[in-house]
Amino acid sequence: MKIKLFNIPNLLTASNMLCGILAILCTLSGHILVAPWFIFAGAILDFFDGFVARLLKQQGELGKQLDSLADMITFGFAPGMLMLVILIQVTEAGDFSSESLFTNWFSEFIAFENPNYVPLVALIIPLMSMFRLAKFNIDTRQTTSFIGLPTPANTLFFSVFPFLLSQLNSSTGFEKSALIFVFHPSTLIGLVILMSLLLIAEIPLFALKFKQFRWTGNELRFTFLISCLILIPVLWVWSIPIIVLLYIVLSIIEHYFIKHKQHEIQS
Repeated sequence: MKIKLFNIPNLLTASNMLCGILAILCTLSGHILVAPWFIFAGAILDFFDGFVARLLKQQGELGKQLDSLADMITFGFAPGMLMLVILIQVTEAGDFSSESLFTNWFSEFIAFENPNYVPLVALIIPLMSMFRLAKFNIDTRQTTSFIGLPTPANTLFFSVFPFLLSQLNSSTGFEKSALIFVFHPSTLIGLVILMSLLLIAEIPLFALKFKQFRWTGNELRFTFLISCLILIPVLWVWSIPIIVLLYIVLSIIEHYFIKHKQHEIQS
């Protein structure tokens, strides 16, 4: 069977992977405020490759595999490197934009010269992302919804952390206190572990797929989208992690009510 490698959906998927690679290069070279923009671009391409594949009727097993491979780079390895560098920043003295920050840490690490092991916690993100993506490819339950947190959502959660960290010295009042709490090493470690475990957790999460656009049957999706439209202009950078957490909470609430209704019907 002849397999067509190069078509528009596959090229979009490849572009997604290239964005992930550029994000990693920016992160490790000290341009940590540029890296998230490549991740955001990768997320847009990740949405459109599937959309275009369905539109052009070019869906297939090859595209599915390519999508997972690209996602592993952009939504697995890239956020892992991003959080690794941030953990280096908050656990070691140094300039936030220093190009030598990662190099110095890594040199000490491989030379066993008083190495700082804390940043290695960030590698849990690509590790769990690998299992999440492999599981998604073979899990037949995830056709209309998700089981576990999707890797793009997890990546978007962490992608705004460089912007938040850059505001630490200039912020005041409640925001200053919130930033100090968020960027305490213990908090970051806890968030990395929690979000990584959610990737493989057996928690049903709704997908933003509309079979029809009536309110009935789509109450949760419309509520979520309306909340996003309110949160983004009000909270700006803070809105992204809050939206991801809201997505998780609403999904759990929906799952609870569905199970509750099913229990009532069976009773």
